[in-house]
Amino acid sequence: MECRLVHNRVFSGVEVAERFAYYGIASNLISYLTGPLGLSTALAASNVNAWSGISCLLPVLGAFVADAFLGRYRTIIIASLVYVMGLALLTLSACLVPISKPSEHIARVVSSSPSSLLNLLFFFSLYLVAIGQSGHKPCVQAFGADQFDEKDPRERRERSSFFNWWYLSMCAGVSLAILVVVYIQETVSWALGFGIPCVFMVMSLVLFVLGRRKYRYVRRRQEEELNPFTRIGKALLTPSACRASDVEDATALVRLIPVWLTTLSYAIPYAQYMTFFTKQGVTMERTIVPGVKIPPASLQVLMGLLIVLFVPIYDRVMVPISRYLTKDPCGITMLKRIGTGMVLSSLTMVVAAMVESKRLKTAKEYGLIDLPETTVPMSIWWLLPQYLLLALAEVFTMVGMQEFFYSQVPTELRSIGLALYLSSLGVGSLVSSLLISVIGLASGGDGGNSWFSSNLNRAHLDYFYWLLVVISALGVFAFLIISRSYIYRRVDGV
Repeated sequence: MECRLVHNRVFSGVEVAERFAYYGIASNLISYLTGPLGLSTALAASNVNAWSGISCLLPVLGAFVADAFLGRYRTIIIASLVYVMGLALLTLSACLVPISKPSEHIARVVSSSPSSLLNLLFFFSLYLVAIGQSGHKPCVQAFGADQFDEKDPRERRERSSFFNWWYLSMCAGVSLAILVVVYIQETVSWALGFGIPCVFMVMSLVLFVLGRRKYRYVRRRQEEELNPFTRIGKALLTPSACRASDVEDATALVRLIPVWLTTLSYAIPYAQYMTFFTKQGVTMERTIVPGVKIPPASLQVLMGLLIVLFVPIYDRVMVPISRYLTKDPCGITMLKRIGTGMVLSSLTMVVAAMVESKRLKTAKEYGLIDLPETTVPMSIWWLLPQYLLLALAEVFTMVGMQEFFYSQVPTELRSIGLALYLSSLGVGSLVSSLLISVIGLASGGDGGNSWFSSNLNRAHLDYFYWLLVVISALGVFAFLIISRSYIYRRVDGV
């Protein structure tokens, strides 16, 4: 028991540091792209969604390498080194951009952009970070969950709790990054704002290596010494020639496909909070006290804080009550938890659309339609409900997806299982990027009639949000149909 507590603290510390590094870059990336790099709002949002999507898709490749060849521990070490290199080069690229105070460039497209060579260095560094995360993200969490013996009923319950507390640690790192790094990026310099995440990633690697002698390493099956992907592939192609357990594992993977597809309707709305939610906040009244303004990206910290508050309530109050009522060891089933979050995500976009309509109406009433750099007399706190609803959706859907995809795949493929959860978010971001590009071109490019005009007072983000309401509602309906017939994998005793 004491050893597992040590493991939890080590992995929680690693996750806090790594998420601090990642979100120190991701949470305010759109402001850097529209400021120092001089991109339009639509192009910047597409770039952020594309990078976020690829960052979430690449873990499938990283998990494959880990489960098939290197093992989770070695993959984490190599990926961490690549991660650090990417952050270091990102810091260097920011140092070379001749702009020191990004606050001067918020909410406008600059007339002079950095050279193509600097842009190339920046995007190369950014995608190097994505490659580093591809091996780190799925393997660290899977490796942490491996520290619990699934054959022990007590440890199996503790593993379910592990996913809750893991997500709490992740949100603590995100909140810290938004509070500290975003403020430094907005008021001091982007170079320092990118350099601090690099230092935290080094700390994450050191902390992980220090615990190496106390970890529990899961051994692969000895019989036949088959690569797990070969074993599953044979069971899919020639089931009659394989063992019943192999066929059951292969069938379990196939059953995950429709569930994965329906979760995309959650991932697409989720992609908006780091792009359009932030750009909305740029145009609104952000003064806290005279002379002090809240950075628009800092509202994201409220999501993290709410999750940090709600996860203990869920884990220590709601789960025991649910266990008593439902007799389920986890309180509610994983699919019910995911579905609850998807419904909340749909409600988030309804609220976001209504608030944006109110913002546009206010801008029109005050004659600010063609004055994009003038603050709309509407408090940024109007955005608070959509952030809080999205945070509640995260607690249910994100944690539920992590536990679901981890537990419903064969033991040797659990890095792949967690990569599947991440890939859903990745594909959702890429679909969001595609929607923005197509709708932007169809509605007038970056002109005055575009839904995504750089002048947000002439844009129509509210129309886009209502479109996402329809998409997410259809996804919830499909998810309910699929989840009713889903058969849980018996290996974990679910």
